Amino acid sequence: MSNTFKSAMQKLFSGPIIFFDARAMFDHDTPDPRSLTAAFLLVLAGDKEASAWLKRAAGSDATAEFFLNSLELVEKEIEEAAKAPEFSNHLKELAENPADETSLRNVFFPEGAGLPEARAERVQALREKRRIRIVELNPDPLSAPGRELLFTSNVLLTIPAADTTLDKLAYSEELKAHIRRAVSEDQQYWYDHPIQIGVKPEANEILYGLRGLDDASGFERTRGNMGDGKIACVLSTSVTHEGLHGLAKDYIESEIRSAGGFQNVEVYVFTETETDRLIKDVLVPAGGNPGALNVFGVDGEYGRHYSFLKAISALWKVAKDPNVKATFKIDLDQVFPQRELVEQTGASAFEHFKTPLWGARGTDANGNAVELGMIAGALVNERDIHKGVFTPDVFSPEGAATFEERIFPSKLMMAISTESEMMTRYGKGDIDGKTECLQRIHVTGGTNGIRIDSLKKHRPFSPSFIGRAEDQAYLLSVLMEEGERLRYVHEDGLIMRHDKEAFAGDAIRAASFGNMMGDYIRTIYFSEYARVLNNNDLGPVKEIVNPFTGCFITPIPTTVVMMRFCMKAAEFFLAGDRNHGTEFVKAGHPRLARAMAFARDGLREQYLREREGWNQFYNLLDHVQQDEALRTKAGEIIDSCRVRA
Repeated sequence: MSNTFKSAMQKLFSGPIIFFDARAMFDHDTPDPRSLTAAFLLVLAGDKEASAWLKRAAGSDATAEFFLNSLELVEKEIEEAAKAPEFSNHLKELAENPADETSLRNVFFPEGAGLPEARAERVQALREKRRIRIVELNPDPLSAPGRELLFTSNVLLTIPAADTTLDKLAYSEELKAHIRRAVSEDQQYWYDHPIQIGVKPEANEILYGLRGLDDASGFERTRGNMGDGKIACVLSTSVTHEGLHGLAKDYIESEIRSAGGFQNVEVYVFTETETDRLIKDVLVPAGGNPGALNVFGVDGEYGRHYSFLKAISALWKVAKDPNVKATFKIDLDQVFPQRELVEQTGASAFEHFKTPLWGARGTDANGNAVELGMIAGALVNERDIHKGVFTPDVFSPEGAATFEERIFPSKLMMAISTESEMMTRYGKGDIDGKTECLQRIHVTGGTNGIRIDSLKKHRPFSPSFIGRAEDQAYLLSVLMEEGERLRYVHEDGLIMRHDKEAFAGDAIRAASFGNMMGDYIRTIYFSEYARVLNNNDLGPVKEIVNPFTGCFITPIPTTVVMMRFCMKAAEFFLAGDRNHGTEFVKAGHPRLARAMAFARDGLREQYLREREGWNQFYNLLDHVQQDEALRTKAGEIIDSCRVRA
């Protein structure tokens, strides 16, 4: 380990204490998570006694082994990073003045150096960086969104809450048996706030989001934007436990039927069973390789179903409705606040989709040619909408920073990016929305869409191993394209109300630890992903997507993640909450260990395989288009997914 780095760590954790005295948490007799966390920090500071103790503990304790292995990775990262003079100088500055916040951030979080003092300047500079000069507006924008848009969303299911009594649920005995088996299984995937089976209808995101979309569509009908029929909404279904596979579709259909269905929305539910049928009965007969085509599915991490929900629109156009021109994804905890949109933006949600900026061509601030084939809106929190729809859904954190926030203040970057990109209003400054507009890098998982012509041309996808920020990973896949580059256009006024805190509080709390780990893994994966995308040089990728997306891309991902992990654990332990601290470390370290190993040994190959799979998928659509039997079969499978309330 670099002596300079050791010196800095010593002052942070065992010398003139800037954070806390790790030795006070260290019990030589007990290799529990509290002592192991402390030992890790002490070894970073060059403590030989703690190092020997950790090595002994690693012989019989998996948690100790994880910390020991991570130390080796940190050492390699720091030695490699220190070859760069700038990083080496930052290390020296930190060792000399560890109490200086800028010195701390320059090492672990350079995006935050100089903030919050320079916030206003950063906001304006980012807007300039995202500015697009329009060369050609789209000559064929959407004119009838009710007929030309395919809406999509994802349903994330998990086991019932711990206090749920299964026997009291109005489910069949077969369904209850499926649930009991699932409860006894290990969790495979972690989502932000999955729907807990058995939740009351008023707290069920499926019904909440679809009812909101139904109401919004009814509003559009009164404004002449719907046509005669219903809009279509595709739901992908993903589960946290293997045993939930067999019951997912029946459960969703049962809930929708119990609610009486919807007047303006036709719902289609896809599980892995239906996507497998499309591969086996349509794409393989069209000439596809089943191994390559397994990228087309809905179960797994966020990236997998996110890519499906974009790709299905291209198949939908071929086999179901040739009038569809684009797809738009919503999250089910979001609704269109139509009355406020019309009053404050002058247009309803569907009318915002008609903008000729969506599909326009232009040049970015660096002179690169771009195609604005994707569109992104913004969010306003339910509790803030009384202030106006242009109220940011993320604000700069206030009050004293936690230990972890001092290492990695990503919320500060998120707030700056939100204000810069999402809150830009055309005509209110020097960006008129006609000759110039804004591109978006920071987008949310819902409130974004893509035109099918752009989808087929550029073929973006979010790798299936991505478990957080899948929306931003989607853009990264085409970020460094040769020639005209695909980008999101910012549509000011296309705003959805975010209601998750109003009804999904229990689910959010239940998923909190899993979400923290997902945030750490995001740094591990995005950092390696950026290297893969640009011949092992993450710098150019990071430069484009700074500050928010880029802050999760770092040359020292293991170091940053382990520091965050230990800081969060220490917060629990030092607050006297040993139980939560122990649970956090014990439950979290296996996921981190798997992620670190995958980033080293499997991520690059997995990305390349998936790129080939998606290329094959889009190539095959032309074959399906030309084969009446395959088109008919695909249409039949799609129709079988429709919920008949």
